[in-house]
Amino acid sequence: MQSGEERPSKRYNNKTYYCPISLAMDLIGGKWKGVILYYLLSGEKRFSELKILIPEVTDMTLSIQLKKLEQDGLIIRRVYGQKPPLKVLYKLTPLGEKVGPALEQLCLWGEGV
Repeated sequence: MQSGEERPSKRYNNKTYYCPISLAMDLIGGKWKGVILYYLLSGEKRFSELKILIPEVTDMTLSIQLKKLEQDGLIIRRVYGQKPPLKVLYKLTPLGEKVGPALEQLCLWGEGV
């Protein structure tokens, strides 16, 4: 990019990004978001199923990361039932499904390291 050129930008969730990698990493970066999304690629899961698949994550951290992914539009949280115990399922949105090929490539890369 030459000096004086306008930098392309994109707005998402009231934040401006000047690099698509910055946007992607904001949405799926960190220790657990990509892992959660990876496991949701195979279909909807309950909180307890995710805990079994990711035993290193604490309940509080998993809960926080699921809320962030929901706020960012990558997953949907569906609650079934009126009285406890409620059945809560997490599922990828169409936007969340789009990250699947990138996560699969990261997985392959991680296996080869």
